[in-house]
Amino acid sequence: MIPTPLRRRTSGGRTWSRKFADAFRGLARAVRTQSSFAVHLGMAGAVVAGGALFRVTAVEWCLLVFAIGLVLMAEIFNTAIESLARAPGSRRHPRFRDALDMASAAVLLAAITAAVIGVIVFGPRMLAVI
Repeated sequence: MIPTPLRRRTSGGRTWSRKFADAFRGLARAVRTQSSFAVHLGMAGAVVAGGALFRVTAVEWCLLVFAIGLVLMAEIFNTAIESLARAPGSRRHPRFRDALDMASAAVLLAAITAAVIGVIVFGPRMLAVI
C-alpha cells in the first residue's frame, strides 16, 4: 500500500496529520486559556463584519486578513513564551521577564499595526456615513 502524503512520516518522525493535529490543539488551547486571545478573536469578527458591511475591495480584504493574522500569531507566540517561562522547574530570572516583556511588546506592535490598517481601510467609509 502506498502511503498517503498525510500519513507519511516527516524527518522529525511525526506524520503530517499529527503535526496538523498538534497545531490545532495549540490553537484550541490558546482560545480556551487566553482571555486576550478571545478579545483579539472578537475584534477579528468585528473587522470581518465591517468589511462585509462596507464591501471592501479584494486588496483591502488582503490587508485586513493580514492584520488579523499578524495579531493572532503575535498573541500565540506571546502565549508560548509565557508558557515556557512558567514551566515547572523554571526559576525566576530577569531574562524571563525581559522575554515576556518583549513578547508583549510584539503583540502591542501587531495590534497598533492592525489598528492603523483598520483606520486606513474603514476611516474614509465611516466618515462618509457620518
